[in-house]
Amino acid sequence: MDLMAKVTELVGGAMVRMRRRGAPRTAALGPAPAIPEAKKQGIMTLKMPTARGWAPGQLPKAAPGLRVNAFARDLQHPRWIEVLPNGDVLVAEALQEASAPKTLLDRATQATMRRARALGKSANRITLLRDNEGSGVAGTREIFLEGQRQPFGMALVGETFYVGNTDGIVAFDYQPGATRLNGPGRRLVEFQPGGHWTRSLIVSPDRRRLYCGVGSLTNIADEGMEAEEGRAAIWELDLESGHARIFASGLRNPVGLAWEPVTGALWTVVNERDGLGDETPPDYLTSVRDGAFYGWPWCYWGQTVDDRVPQNPAAVARAITPDYALGGHTASLGLCWMPEGTLPGFPDGMVIGQHGSWNRSTLSGYKLIFVPFQNGRPSGPPRDILWGFLSEDEKYSYGRPVGVTIGPDGRSLLMADDVGDVIWRVSAA
Repeated sequence: MDLMAKVTELVGGAMVRMRRRGAPRTAALGPAPAIPEAKKQGIMTLKMPTARGWAPGQLPKAAPGLRVNAFARDLQHPRWIEVLPNGDVLVAEALQEASAPKTLLDRATQATMRRARALGKSANRITLLRDNEGSGVAGTREIFLEGQRQPFGMALVGETFYVGNTDGIVAFDYQPGATRLNGPGRRLVEFQPGGHWTRSLIVSPDRRRLYCGVGSLTNIADEGMEAEEGRAAIWELDLESGHARIFASGLRNPVGLAWEPVTGALWTVVNERDGLGDETPPDYLTSVRDGAFYGWPWCYWGQTVDDRVPQNPAAVARAITPDYALGGHTASLGLCWMPEGTLPGFPDGMVIGQHGSWNRSTLSGYKLIFVPFQNGRPSGPPRDILWGFLSEDEKYSYGRPVGVTIGPDGRSLLMADDVGDVIWRVSAA
């Protein structure tokens, strides 16, 4: 038996054992989720659908009263979206690139990710899309910036355009209406690449600070805490002084960032650790406090200790419980605040792009959801906006939701789909 066949046999056996134990009947959702007891997996469950893409004429399914259309197609792994004040839509096209596998599980994981189009050669560019006629479809497409290192987050402040590359934040001069940026840019902050590679960006409401999500290198600090220095955190960059610091920590992989306008709080969605079961622990949506610690790697959902990690009682004691559970391994990545009136029938709340699981026996995520808010807090169960990204037998994915933002018209959503290579537009039917 060759090496990969042996790995497949071991992983398959682990999945069978998981099915025998039975998947959780209900997802761990909301402010007080029912989180099953941790069940350490000797070999982590690997289950990811084969990427198929969308057939001609095939669309995601939309909630009643909504319609969905392709704003732009034939992109190369679109991940994140930024809408400029003039209505230009910028799309970061980037992909995780393979590193040398260290274990049998690494090899199996990489093979699975390639099959799902989640690993490969990155385009490393930002594309500009412009809807000249207000038709809901991009009529102009230009290469806005290229030669980057896995670009992801984008932000414009005055005449400076910021890019969150996997190895740092870079600034470029920008003139209103520009369709292309040139030059190497100015490096403002350096980050260690590898592991969770995305670097989301958001500007503070007063336009004086920039916040950046930086995920961990490994699952549970498997290579020690020195290798995780500066990671699993949200960083704050003072744009005037250039001083950068960690704003909040213990966040395994904080990706989407959004401001809640009633309280002025920063919120994020976080992908939690693997290897403890289908619903344990859940990914989550949470407000982020200055100087707060959220538990990773020593504990999760407050003070629930992960005994796979060397103990740190002091860290556990100061860990903050997140605000709202999103279910296990949903890979919630995209996040934006949606005011009431943007889409018919939806009040104020947060929109979340769930990229979808690869590490549980029954798949989760693979949809665009909405969490209602009142008085600055989540106020009810999540609602589906878009779904239908998976085949019914879970063997194939037509698409995978990632970044989401309000469209240039203020009456629509734009969502990146990195398997379908599409930017979807959701609006009133």
